[in-house]
Amino acid sequence: MARDGGINEPTREFPGYPTGDDLRARSDVTPEPAPGSPASPGGPARGLLWVLGAAALAVVVLLGVQATGILPDFRNPFAKEQTDRSQPPLLKSIRDLSRYVAAEGNFQVVVDLQNDRQNVPEFLLNERTLFVGAGSVEAYVDFTKIADGAVVESADGKSVEIKLPAPQLGETNLDLEKSYVFAEQRGLLNRLNDLVKGDPNRQQQVYKLAEDRITAAARDSGLTARAEENTRKMLEGLLRSLGYEKVTVSYTAP
Repeated sequence: MARDGGINEPTREFPGYPTGDDLRARSDVTPEPAPGSPASPGGPARGLLWVLGAAALAVVVLLGVQATGILPDFRNPFAKEQTDRSQPPLLKSIRDLSRYVAAEGNFQVVVDLQNDRQNVPEFLLNERTLFVGAGSVEAYVDFTKIADGAVVESADGKSVEIKLPAPQLGETNLDLEKSYVFAEQRGLLNRLNDLVKGDPNRQQQVYKLAEDRITAAARDSGLTARAEENTRKMLEGLLRSLGYEKVTVSYTAP
């Protein structure tokens, strides 16, 4: 059917053509996505990039401020801290020492100590400790025990004779920095007892045994004989420098 040229109204056969104004109006309107269609990925991705960029900028700014020294250093909130609540030392006594330490021996001993119960399985009740102990013992001459008349000078003043007390062994000094527990075995009941009440002095028996072993080794090591020789040489050199030509040093029986 022909369309009349004088009629401008659009019909179904002859729809109206869009004008320039209609095209510009359509270009300004953002089309809405159809229901069920996937959202555009550009929006969330750009938002995530903005968040990451802002976080990176904040970190750079904080590091720059910290480098200038305006803010204090950042610390680990879970860092390990140590608090010393020890009491001040208490002076109990002062003693003047008048002894000459002439020799010192350093020893090392391995203690293998086991405490268990008869007729009880070891996995229930058993304490076995392998301890490596290191300690030292001094040999000294106590000058306070020199008796009257122990120093005899000759008539011409060229020789002198000295009688000294025999050297003694000092107390064993166990060096805990060089001593250590090499291995330890404990039964189930022993471990449960540690969890309930514990025993802070559990190692004292091992320490005492190590000290006794070192003391016995010092007695058999000839340490006192070395102390006698060193003391003799010291006194001979000292008295000869005073003009004595002959110096005799002897020791009394212990």
